[in-house]
Amino acid sequence: MPPAADIVKVAIEWPGANAQLIEMDQKRPLSSIIREVCDGWSLSGSEQFALRYADGPQLYITEQSRGEIKNGTILRLAISPARAARQLLERIQSHGIDARLEALKELAKLSADPTFAAEFINMEGIGTLARLVESGTHFGEMLAFTLTAFLELMDHGIVSWDLISLSFIKQIAGYVNQPMVDVSILQRSLAILESMVLNSHSLYHRVAQEITVGQLIGHLSNQEIQTYAIALINALFLKAPEDRRQEMASTLAQKHLRSIILNHVIRGNRPIKAEMAHQLYVLQVLTFNLLEERMMTKMDPNDQAQRDIIFELRRIAFDGENDPTGTEKRKAMYTKDYKMLGFTNHVNPAMDFTQTPPGMLALDNMLYLAKVHQDTYIRIVLENSSREDKHECPFGRCAIELTRMLCEILQVGELPNEGCNDYHPMFFTHDRAWEEFFCVCIQLLNKTWKEMRATAEDFNKVMQVVREQITRALAMKPSSLDQLKNKLRGLNYSEILRLRQSERMSQDDFQSPPIIELRERIQPEILELIKQQRLNRLCEGSCFRKLGNRRRQEKFWFCRLSLNHKVLHYGDLDESPQGEVPFELLSDKIPVSDIKSVVTGKDCPHMKEKSALKQNKEVLELAFSVLYDPDETLNFVAPNKYEYCIWTDGLCALLGREMGSDLTRSDLDTLISMEMKLRLLDLENITIPEAPPPVPKEPSSYNFTYNYS
Repeated sequence: MPPAADIVKVAIEWPGANAQLIEMDQKRPLSSIIREVCDGWSLSGSEQFALRYADGPQLYITEQSRGEIKNGTILRLAISPARAARQLLERIQSHGIDARLEALKELAKLSADPTFAAEFINMEGIGTLARLVESGTHFGEMLAFTLTAFLELMDHGIVSWDLISLSFIKQIAGYVNQPMVDVSILQRSLAILESMVLNSHSLYHRVAQEITVGQLIGHLSNQEIQTYAIALINALFLKAPEDRRQEMASTLAQKHLRSIILNHVIRGNRPIKAEMAHQLYVLQVLTFNLLEERMMTKMDPNDQAQRDIIFELRRIAFDGENDPTGTEKRKAMYTKDYKMLGFTNHVNPAMDFTQTPPGMLALDNMLYLAKVHQDTYIRIVLENSSREDKHECPFGRCAIELTRMLCEILQVGELPNEGCNDYHPMFFTHDRAWEEFFCVCIQLLNKTWKEMRATAEDFNKVMQVVREQITRALAMKPSSLDQLKNKLRGLNYSEILRLRQSERMSQDDFQSPPIIELRERIQPEILELIKQQRLNRLCEGSCFRKLGNRRRQEKFWFCRLSLNHKVLHYGDLDESPQGEVPFELLSDKIPVSDIKSVVTGKDCPHMKEKSALKQNKEVLELAFSVLYDPDETLNFVAPNKYEYCIWTDGLCALLGREMGSDLTRSDLDTLISMEMKLRLLDLENITIPEAPPPVPKEPSSYNFTYNYS
């Protein structure tokens, strides 16, 4: 008898027959099992058959994937992938329209299966589909199924996108450029073009020649295809040569892309889904990355045009019409003025802009403030230049350091993260959002400097407070620059001190021996509470986005722990769920007893794969994998840091291991501090029963021993 671990009990279906209940020996060849099943229904030619899952994506089972079969799985006997591919290839070329439509519909569904896809591609199936599209004879549903099958097959990465013909590209681009095309065809056409751009340098140029940004922007008013259109714009932006990106950005500005996105997407009547949020984030990152060239450009002290900008800053602030005529007098006045402007180098302020970052970007920001918000600029400069109490805020030095800080906060120059959705609506409310953001922040810096009564020695402390004010305000996701100002007004220096004190109190490590003893007594029960909370959250489950899905068809999967904490249930979803997903909709499961370990970050198998977008630190920090018997993995990328901590902690608790996330440490400190305060408060409120006191002849001292239990 083979060991029980190698046996799985399954049901196998066949149309028009009673299901067979068998014990599948995982050590036996799959062909032998299929032959036995065929004999049970008197079917000849077992080599023409295969097993597929009856539920979910209904994938074919191979020798490589059979280890995923669990007890209780329902399978289906089906014709083999090779036979199915051959039959469908013949049927999609038949003359009967109805037969061809049914074949294409079935092909679109089967093409997601990697086993079938390999067989169909080996039979030159992709070339056949491409010729059907190029012929221009397919319309409506038939064309939509053809494009879906083509996209699914190409997505397996078996065939290079570089093999796609120019006539095929022109035909697909034609569907996008036509004014009246079915939505399903538009979606698939845009997705195909996006994949071409992301996966082939040569195809980028061909697609860019066929598709104009104006045509794509025209599709943003249609809510069904907005995500696909923005995704293609982002792909063209991402892959464009550096010298073309500024030109493309100018075209997008002329076509009012920002205002169209603001009105039709961000302020539209539909909630923004995860995939759209990701595309808005990518567009935001790519737009800010246009600043990188100026950020990394040093000022040339000998360049007169660049020096003229500094002269203009001085002229606007101090009205340079009354300059003295003598060279020496003018030089002395300039030095004095540059000192009042807050530059570090009073003689040659151009030297202040030779460090990168922020390079010339800081000077650009200062000039924008001086010209567009002239009254604010003059007020800040004159207000500080007239002070003689060492509390003046050096405008030039502050503006340069603030620009560097904003570049760090918004990660200017970094590539977009594959799984990030962190876009800020307010940056879509103004054509010069970066410059306006700087103007708001420089006023904040000046205000905070005064509130702190800072001197030059406090410069770094002020910048730390300002960074905290800005990051806290951004975390609130203000919808406009005016709302940002309101958030920052509420985060004055006093409020930052209060927040710091509150957070410090909640994490305060009391050092007296009785308090340390109390912490040690409380900690186990608090840890148990945290553990139960984590497990309860796993029982509720979470939705995860499929990583590496380049196409803008949102795909999700859901995972949750069974109520008895013995099984992880998971399965694919068509869309992001609104609430809890029932266990019966999750077709796959992993017994907790089979889980060997949980790995995170770069140790995860899926973090070792390549991506068109940069798998940088942020994505790595959200990745974790469950390793289970025999040698399988379930890979996750959490939607945010909170969900990452909840799931990694919960899985560790499930396996009887220590919960070590930052969230657990924070929760532990917070809850222990709260519990300690409550218990100590109870002690303070103890009333001692009155008793006739003795009349002491000398002053008495009373010692109380508190019971902290």
